[in-house]
Amino acid sequence: MLRRTRSLCNKKYLTDEPPPPYSSPVIEPQPARPRLVSPPALYLRALDHLRFIRETMEGAAFFTAVSGVGEVIVGLTALLAAYVAARQETPARWLAVWLAEGLVGFLITTAAFVWKARKAGTSLFSRPGLRFALGLCPPLGAGAVLTLAMVAIGNFTILPGLWLLLYGAGVVTGGAFSVRIVPVMGIAFMALGSLALLAPAGWGDLLLAAGFGGLHVVFGGIIAWRHGG
Repeated sequence: MLRRTRSLCNKKYLTDEPPPPYSSPVIEPQPARPRLVSPPALYLRALDHLRFIRETMEGAAFFTAVSGVGEVIVGLTALLAAYVAARQETPARWLAVWLAEGLVGFLITTAAFVWKARKAGTSLFSRPGLRFALGLCPPLGAGAVLTLAMVAIGNFTILPGLWLLLYGAGVVTGGAFSVRIVPVMGIAFMALGSLALLAPAGWGDLLLAAGFGGLHVVFGGIIAWRHGG
């Protein structure tokens, strides 16, 4: 009897039973579903990316519409202008010849820029083109103002050096956004202008012919050969 009671006690109280399974109240994380983007939103985002790429490429590009052929033609007209100006009897007529040459050179250069830009399929009003113009125009504007000031006081002998120096400065600053040979040409003009400011007054037409004539022909030929016109 005692043995049976002890056996029942062992079965009721001392039997090892496995603990109930643990149920965690924490919800297992589910992978996030990808956000669906509607087709119009994808199209607009792609356009924004393309616009950014295009603007970045334009900002890093160079202005390549500088026409070597146009510079050669301008150089030839400048040589003719130097020949005609050297034979004028008064400073006013001498100045008129060179101002006329400046207008002719501007028109030829502009037409050559437009021709080369159309040939290359680019725009003159692109970001590199606007930077080129912004660098070129201020020294040329300063040269025009100083020319008026020198003419007003009757100092014509300083004009050749002034023109060459400031034209070269404009080509250097504008050429910083163009092909490498353009600012090199500007440095050559600045060196020649510095020489003209220190040279005797009688050298004016000779140095103008060497600069606006010779340098334009030489560097224009290099630009046309290396950069396609």
